Amino acid sequence: MQISDLPYPDPGVPDARSGPRFLLWLGRGQLGGQLKSLCWGMLHFTGVAALPYAVGLGVDAVVDREPNGLLLVGVLLLVTGVAISVGDAMLHRTAVTNWITAAARVQQLLARKTAELGSALTRRVAAGEVVAVSTGDVEKIGWFVEAVSRFLAAVFSVVLVCVGLLFYAPELGVVVAIGVPVIALASLPLLPRATQRADIQREKAGKATELASDTVAGLRVLRGIGGEELFLGRYREASQEVRKAAVRSARMWALISAIQVVLPGALMITVVWYGATLVSDGRIAVGELVAAFSAVATLLYQLRHFQEIAMAYSFSRPSAQRAARVLSLTRTDAAAERPARTDPVTAPAAGGDLYDPRTGLLAPAGRFTAVVCGDPDLAGRLAERLGGHPMDGDPATDAGSEAGAGAGSEAGTGSGADAPDPAGAPSVLLGGVALDELELDTARSLVLVQDKDPVLLSGTLRELFDVPASGAVEAAAALGAAQCTDVLDALLQSAPDGVEDPMDARITERGRSLSGGQRQRLALARSLVTDPEVLVLDEPTSAVDSHTEARIADGIAALRAGRTTVVLASSPLLLDRADRVVLIDGGAVAAVGTHRELLRCEPRYRAVVTRETDEEQRLGGLELTELAEALTEIEESA
Repeated sequence: MQISDLPYPDPGVPDARSGPRFLLWLGRGQLGGQLKSLCWGMLHFTGVAALPYAVGLGVDAVVDREPNGLLLVGVLLLVTGVAISVGDAMLHRTAVTNWITAAARVQQLLARKTAELGSALTRRVAAGEVVAVSTGDVEKIGWFVEAVSRFLAAVFSVVLVCVGLLFYAPELGVVVAIGVPVIALASLPLLPRATQRADIQREKAGKATELASDTVAGLRVLRGIGGEELFLGRYREASQEVRKAAVRSARMWALISAIQVVLPGALMITVVWYGATLVSDGRIAVGELVAAFSAVATLLYQLRHFQEIAMAYSFSRPSAQRAARVLSLTRTDAAAERPARTDPVTAPAAGGDLYDPRTGLLAPAGRFTAVVCGDPDLAGRLAERLGGHPMDGDPATDAGSEAGAGAGSEAGTGSGADAPDPAGAPSVLLGGVALDELELDTARSLVLVQDKDPVLLSGTLRELFDVPASGAVEAAAALGAAQCTDVLDALLQSAPDGVEDPMDARITERGRSLSGGQRQRLALARSLVTDPEVLVLDEPTSAVDSHTEARIADGIAALRAGRTTVVLASSPLLLDRADRVVLIDGGAVAAVGTHRELLRCEPRYRAVVTRETDEEQRLGGLELTELAEALTEIEESA
């Protein structure tokens, strides 16, 4: 794999059963790159290992006054020098390539999983954890993949040096052959504690990152309520905890590093002392002592890679475990338990109804359906379900299932009596086809969900609207329906000189230079441009005033005429313009009708829409209904 070939056409299906299995899967996917790196590493380390022998032969040649031997040593030094230089350069090149390709593969896998899970990901894994996995953890995993080939090449050279010394200077070779394994294994008992401290540091850093992300996201609100200093104080405390954990972890790794320096030094002193004794006794030549001393000195270089692989694995194993946990998440537990289909599921024909068996909600094809939920969290989860993202905490309680069976008769008027039983088919159906059985790209092209807090990426307005779309809706029409005239004017005013087209004006990250209502309307316009078969909007006008909201409701109804639109809202202005309104209570459909019909006949609906209390319902439900209708008429005329 070459860096120029990235990204992978298909990163593959990872083995996410555990962290070590995930690392092994990554290694198997890069065997070619690892073999290249290993070969160059063996060349480099062999040259390093051969250098002491060349020096020893040179000393012997000088002592014995052999010019030919000295010339041979010169040639040998030249060859080893070339091997060391070329091997080191290519080892670095191939090892870094392995690092980058492994990191790119993990990032592609994480990006694919993020797209698959959508907002369900951050409901199962903390946002700070997701950020840490996709940044720091990817780096640590790549570090281990990079270090493997260097470690194996170092092992080869260490064995080569020990075996060579056993033949070249047996007395000293035995000492080195015993001492080197002791040095290599001495730090192993400390690794579990070092890893534990590193995990604690990583956990605290993830919490601090999550706190920082939440603080930045809510900075405007925090300043409004005077809570900015409070949250900054909390972040200071969290960062100090990270610092203390980092110091404790660094102390342990410093101890391991000290062992890797002290023990080789002790071995070197032993070799010199014992070798000098052997030379004085005439049992070995001076050149043999110099070669043995140089060999032990060069072994310090190879032994550093033993420490590196230990550190790399200690850091990468928990990182791989966290990445594997994210990659093992599925869209729904039910989908994971369903047997894999061998035949592809055909996309439903255009014009099918959207039906949720769990709640009994039916959105007839080509109509504007409004959904009222007393619980905003339930509304958000329902919106995700309608987009094919079922998750833990679905609005399907026992009571809801019972009510859903009753609502099935209402749904049956549109979908037919063949509508599946809620317990048997929990997935949302479009035209009778389960969304979670469709290919992900197909499901996204059919149903689009805009949640309460849509994200605007930095770039020009033209880039913002460069999204997959049917082409039937122009950007100008979508902006007009979303009442974005003032937003365009504001973008032009803040744009540099020379920018005349508001589509070329730049939007800052997350649209922070715009107000909440302006961001909401731009996001709505972007959703309208895509022109999906089914558009699900969760409180699309919660941040705008009533006059603008009324015009937006008219714009949505006009632009989406003949297309299926589902709006989860409690605003009378939106509800009154819907073709049908569905009340969700207790996790299931409780009533269906128009806005005015439900105001007159359904106390639960009236309580949600007009914020009516139980006491007000008891004292004057009819009068309040008439008042609500009058207010609606006044708002319409305004």
